[in-house]
Amino acid sequence: MIPTLVFDIETIPDAAGLRDLLALPAGLSDADVVNVALHQRRQQTGSDFLPLYQHRVCAISCALREGNQFKVWTLGDEGSSEAEMIQRFYDGIEKYTPQIISWNGGGFDLPVLHYRGLIHGVNASRYWELGDDDKAFKWDNYINRYHMRHLDLMEVMAMYNARANAPLDDLAKLCGFPGKLGMDGGQVWEAFKAGKLKAIRDYCETDVANTHLVFLRFQLMRGLLTQAAYDDEIALVRETLAGYAGAHWDAFMRAWRPAV
Repeated sequence: MIPTLVFDIETIPDAAGLRDLLALPAGLSDADVVNVALHQRRQQTGSDFLPLYQHRVCAISCALREGNQFKVWTLGDEGSSEAEMIQRFYDGIEKYTPQIISWNGGGFDLPVLHYRGLIHGVNASRYWELGDDDKAFKWDNYINRYHMRHLDLMEVMAMYNARANAPLDDLAKLCGFPGKLGMDGGQVWEAFKAGKLKAIRDYCETDVANTHLVFLRFQLMRGLLTQAAYDDEIALVRETLAGYAGAHWDAFMRAWRPAV
């Protein structure tokens, strides 16, 4: 079985980069720099959502299914730099050559990782393989939108029609999975300013767990998992997560109602 790696990132505004781009004084606080940038963005577009290259990655969580094991974790620790986290993500692809799975990864997570990886000079040679050294990657590579080496579940389920996109939280709950707990992406910057990086990392982990569960249901629908195999995979996830310490996992398991 090819390893699968579900991933999700959380981001905050890149205050240092914005300070340079907007030529703001060095003495201005990060929060004030971001406020200026958001104000200008609202004036320009009516929205304060910054361009993707102006986001800074503050957490990357993964769910790896490989061999007989399943695990969920967040790359690095609370003191890890953005460059270190991004390099670890690409190192995982180098090690496993997995199928990578996301929810809106093509529209957000991967472009952010591209830009930020470029800024930091990370090495992502396996990820960027397009068939020059490995012919199996000529068409089916991580960049090609319409192949499965990167499966953006949101896009595939919506038939690449943005009007048909569904939120992960809603779809996970409709499938009987826990959905988002305690936070959403729009609250990450405020949580970061309040020093709640651990809460952000915990939230990111539950997002990849939800995505992995939706992926399993997708594999069942496609016929790539039999009902018995699907039940075994669900049991593995339950057993694994039940063994993890942490209030976020306790809440996740309480919210995950048994199948009927």
